[in-house]
Amino acid sequence: MNKSSKIIKLGIHLSIWIVLLLFPYLLIPRQNNNFVNFFTHAWFPIIQYAVIFYLNYIVLLNKYLFQKKYVLYFFINSLIILLFLWINWQFRDDLMKVEMQDMLAPNDIKNNFQGIPQRFIGMRPPQDNFFIFKNLFSFFIPIIFSIAVKATENWIKTEAEKKEIENKNLESELQHLRYQLQPHFFFNSLNNIYSLVETSPSKAQETIHKLSKLMRYLLYDTKREKVELSEEIYFLKNYIQLMELRHTDKTKTDFVFPETEMASYQIAPLLFIPMIENAYKHGVSATQLSHISFKMKIEDNILFFSSENTNFPKSSTDKSGSGIGLDNLKKRLELIYHNKYELKKGVSDNIFWITLQIEII
Repeated sequence: MNKSSKIIKLGIHLSIWIVLLLFPYLLIPRQNNNFVNFFTHAWFPIIQYAVIFYLNYIVLLNKYLFQKKYVLYFFINSLIILLFLWINWQFRDDLMKVEMQDMLAPNDIKNNFQGIPQRFIGMRPPQDNFFIFKNLFSFFIPIIFSIAVKATENWIKTEAEKKEIENKNLESELQHLRYQLQPHFFFNSLNNIYSLVETSPSKAQETIHKLSKLMRYLLYDTKREKVELSEEIYFLKNYIQLMELRHTDKTKTDFVFPETEMASYQIAPLLFIPMIENAYKHGVSATQLSHISFKMKIEDNILFFSSENTNFPKSSTDKSGSGIGLDNLKKRLELIYHNKYELKKGVSDNIFWITLQIEII
């Protein structure tokens, strides 16, 4: 617990006890509001309740009750209650003698017996059974409250610790997935460059230059939890151009992305790369016409992204499409946008499609 939380907690406790100490002032008749009467009938019991409450709250609960040492906990509280019952018993008798003395008429003082007026001899305090029951019941109240308060605080603390552990695990897993994606992306880009080295050295040189810019974004900007959507769109456009350098005129690619000024949203980085990579893996043929299309739009704080490509399924012996990208995407979406996204994919009329919707409020 940090310092500010401790100060707030102390302030709450002080406020509650100040209210409890002042509340009886409103209940006791004004003519009886002298200090002695106020202390004996109002503050003295509250002070006892406070002692019992904090003995349990600070020491006994964590040390005994929550450690399942029930017998010892019950025994110690019983001793405390018996001690306060004895104190109250003595205090009640002394208080009644004082009150009887205050009620003496001047002539009664000469005839009193052992300090007690003759006309009060034989009078007894309220019944002992009622006195014991009332005090015993009242002493259980601060014990019950201390258990409730401490148990609630422990529960809140446990939940906070669990949440912190979950956040750390989430951060660690996201970091792992991000590191997993970057080598995967770099590997695919190197494959593109390798295929251009012999056929078109100038294109290979241009591709390396583009790749250096993309890697700078990957290594530095994507370390943030969220990036500007406009930055991500700029990265996607460059990446698509890099992928196009590798392919012939038989592959046609088109994309529609929001204008930069319309993309003033925050988004988790590199969410769309797996879908783009997947389209180029499974949507390109060396001998047949291929068509790849990407679209992104934003409506009512919902981002819609779609990818379509001519479907050229990989053979079972072709390991170039390992599927790590889409699996990675699913995990990241579940971790970052749990219950705030929808990912679908399928094949229709020999067109493989993927759609993704994300709440980006």
